[in-house]
Amino acid sequence: MRVTLWGTRGSLATPGPETARYGGNTSCVEVRGREGTVLVLDAGTGIRRLAATLPDSVRRVDLLLTHLHMDHIQGLGFFAPLYRPDIEVHIWGPASTTLSLQTRLTRYLSPPLFPVRLRELPCKLHEVPGGEVDIGEFRVSSALVCHPGPTVGYRISAAEGILTYLPDHEPALGATPLKYLQREWTSGGALAAGADLLIHDSQYDTAEYAGHIGWGHSSLKQTLDFGALTEVKHLVPFHHDPAHTDADLDRLMAAAMEEAKPAYQVTPGLEGATFEL
Repeated sequence: MRVTLWGTRGSLATPGPETARYGGNTSCVEVRGREGTVLVLDAGTGIRRLAATLPDSVRRVDLLLTHLHMDHIQGLGFFAPLYRPDIEVHIWGPASTTLSLQTRLTRYLSPPLFPVRLRELPCKLHEVPGGEVDIGEFRVSSALVCHPGPTVGYRISAAEGILTYLPDHEPALGATPLKYLQREWTSGGALAAGADLLIHDSQYDTAEYAGHIGWGHSSLKQTLDFGALTEVKHLVPFHHDPAHTDADLDRLMAAAMEEAKPAYQVTPGLEGATFEL
């Protein structure tokens, strides 16, 4: 399983030398299996670059949306495989309590917001969460997690390891330190338990988070505590605040690591980074 980060921001960051290493594109991660299965996690602006790297041999792509906030679907209409008749595209994502996934996506993929209508694209839609499903060599599990609006996280299992993807997530809602919670009663706990690689929301520093409780995002400290609670092997802090420069993120990471001293590996989420499981 090869995991590549194509967009790591919570919303578009100003491009330039101050954001060159962490990148400025919004959430998008590629998961490619040894047998050729291609999963795309979220459709942020990074999805355009991802599409350009797909080999000509690819005949199916499964796009797994965590939720439908704009930073996670901004690139959807520009995803080249949607316009290629030789590629089968499946889109997975949550409905709401009143609207289907198709109706919700149509609000974006239709005029005046976009010139092409969803119904004109030959993709197939699947609503989650709905238990486990096999996609190629991957077993994919999904569950609702704590973030405004219907939002899911994903656990992707293969023979070589387990990836958990929780890009927008606030597991404790600020009130209780994560170390006092039980994993099975914590949002996202079952999805992340024992994962070989966890990609997790880390939008705020501790001071910033205090003013954003209930917004559905984590501080970097909470992210590291969540990694310890769920006993992951490798954590990638993700969904960086667009106002944080490379220097800011380096400083915040160093301070959080010094305080938490995690017993597992931590690698900051840099656009273009690749992980092999």
